[in-house]
Amino acid sequence: MPESSCALSAAELETLKERARFIRLETIRQIEIAKVGHYSSVFSCAEIFASLYYGVMRLRPGEAAWPDRDRFLMGKGHAAVGLFPVLADLRFFDASLLDGYTRLGSPLGDHPDMTKVPGVDFSSGSIGHALSNGAGMAVAARMQKRDFSTFVMLGDGEMQEGQVWEAALFAAHHQLSRLIAIVDRNGYQLDGRVDDVIGVESLADKWRSFGWQVHEVDGHDLQALTTLLRILRADDARTKPACVIARTVKGKGVGYMETEPGWHLGYLAPPDAQRAVEEILSRDI
Repeated sequence: MPESSCALSAAELETLKERARFIRLETIRQIEIAKVGHYSSVFSCAEIFASLYYGVMRLRPGEAAWPDRDRFLMGKGHAAVGLFPVLADLRFFDASLLDGYTRLGSPLGDHPDMTKVPGVDFSSGSIGHALSNGAGMAVAARMQKRDFSTFVMLGDGEMQEGQVWEAALFAAHHQLSRLIAIVDRNGYQLDGRVDDVIGVESLADKWRSFGWQVHEVDGHDLQALTTLLRILRADDARTKPACVIARTVKGKGVGYMETEPGWHLGYLAPPDAQRAVEEILSRDI
């Protein structure tokens, strides 16, 4: 499909920017309820969430059980606090549930549970399993002759898990062309810089050597990201699974969080939360 037909209009681009801001703001609000959470892990992938759910994936708002809707799985399940507002916004569950995030009896926890939250396709938390499950869904779609695509978002620290590469081999061998992996390459994991813990570069060369079609993109450039994902979603001629390496900034949108490992998990006191909100509202990322 020509790139021009997949590009965002000016109105679409503004909508996606607004949705990315919404994701960041709701993340702050929900973590204020929980008193601890993963700010910077969400902020690096806010544009990825916005692009997929509002610009790329085939979905029907209010119909989480539609069998032909596109699937989305997260390896980095600790970013669920940024996904839940999107699912509520799409009417997959009542938005009032967000107000009880992580409270006793709430279906919304620090990690997503597919048995409790409509619209969640994979119960993630233990890193490394999402791509295997996504590959299984892609195989199931083929066997059942269904037309959905499967998107799997992985953290770059997750590239240190052996199961990721087993799944990559499997997907390439079976030519799972409706499977699209997105690596949130923000450069950091819980223990610091990814490449200081265990180096993972050159990621693009690794994925190509495993038989995938590989693309690299600025993960905060909504025009470039969404155009690329739309092209991959519409490409019926591709025989290989596709990997998108999204270059991102951990904590993007709040200056004092950006590339600061301490904000992988934390809590903002009210004055700091207000500063973060004001910066998110004032910046055009």
